[in-house]
Amino acid sequence: MKRRLRAILAAVALPLMIVGTFLVARPADAASLTRVTGFGNNPTNLNMYIYVPDRVAARPALLVLVHYCTGSASAIFNGNGRDYVTAADRYGYIIVLPEATRSEKCFDVSTPAALRRDGGGDSTGIMSMVSYARQRYNVDPNRIVVSGFSSGAMMTNVLAAQYPDVFSAGAAFSGVPAGCFATDNGSLWNSQCSGGNLIKSAQQWGDQARAMYPGYTGRYPRMQLWHGTTDTTLAYPNFGEEIKQWTNLHGLSQTPSFTDYPQPSWTRTRYGDTGTRATVEGISISGVGHQLPLNGQIAYAISFLGLDETTPSSSPSPGTTPSPSATPTPGGGSGTIRGVASGRCLDVPNASTSDGTQVQLYDCHGRSNQVWSSTSSGEIRVYGSKCLDAAGSGNGARIQIYSCWGGDNQKWRVESDGTIRGVQSGLCLDAVGAGTGNGTQLQLYSCHGGNNQKWTWNR
Repeated sequence: MKRRLRAILAAVALPLMIVGTFLVARPADAASLTRVTGFGNNPTNLNMYIYVPDRVAARPALLVLVHYCTGSASAIFNGNGRDYVTAADRYGYIIVLPEATRSEKCFDVSTPAALRRDGGGDSTGIMSMVSYARQRYNVDPNRIVVSGFSSGAMMTNVLAAQYPDVFSAGAAFSGVPAGCFATDNGSLWNSQCSGGNLIKSAQQWGDQARAMYPGYTGRYPRMQLWHGTTDTTLAYPNFGEEIKQWTNLHGLSQTPSFTDYPQPSWTRTRYGDTGTRATVEGISISGVGHQLPLNGQIAYAISFLGLDETTPSSSPSPGTTPSPSATPTPGGGSGTIRGVASGRCLDVPNASTSDGTQVQLYDCHGRSNQVWSSTSSGEIRVYGSKCLDAAGSGNGARIQIYSCWGGDNQKWRVESDGTIRGVQSGLCLDAVGAGTGNGTQLQLYSCHGGNNQKWTWNR
């Protein structure tokens, strides 16, 4: 079994090592990847490495980046995870890189100890590393995220299931559902799972994850899942099983709310919230095997994980129920804008693209006429080129869409109390007559603090 495992893992690692060796030169600042010892409870003798950029954000995010079988912290740091490092230099977040020390250099996502919160497996040691980083740096508790490749992707799923109160999001490249690799004979390899032959219902997968943290009733992390359709190492059916698990954990339908094709060979599906930071997102790569991430893919993961922010998150901490007055953050990302009073979304009627179409409230469905993006100049855009526009500056001025042209009547301030105020008028985005039903129109009105003037941005 061990010889077979080593042969399989060597095949897995080969394309990853090629990426690290030939596509990315070893950086001059490799010494900045620092080994940490004595970081806390470490029952399986993992190594801990940390990367702290020269300019750390005042309230930095924390990324746990987990390597593949036969890999190492330095291999993923200098190789196919390098885009995460470059982004850390730009956005000031911290990276913790666990390193497996057993002979195959795989992470344990199989044994009973590994599949139980604080059970004494690899995940226990990784969480000690997270605690170490949190104690020494002013980490934003709302932006602790995890990503990994192959064995690291499997660990990403396990960590997110076991510690949903710690992690806000995960991005798994070529993994399997949490618990799929479970064994009862001490082996770390499960051929039935790797071959894509473990098929369960969404409820069964969800229950398997919930069993890793019994009694937990809070929310689970957002999850981004990547897989190649010709993967024969961790076979492609595992991708669909992962989607079943994470949609179930979020109480969502397995029917996508949104589907698009960011590149010709990619099919992206989103579930729940449909913006850049969807609740669950799956990206299927046609004709590609066990060699993810490919060039350019980590940029999508960075945006999904929220690592491309430099300001603290105003989102509720993981594991808590979002406040109805959670504040949208301008200047990046996209998603639906939901009225606090109505629970309905800002909507362009009939998906019209005509200038002057008045905006309304409507049941949230997340299609393109309800997906809004904010810009650094204060615009709120739909369809990419139409702006949320005030057709006047006094009480009752209609709110419409109009081709973006840079006027102050198309610029907005998102306030800490949940209101959205026009820059030109100083008045608030308001549901006419405090209406809450489908078709209620939007206007400008003097700010009074009512819930018909408060909004949440579900990115």
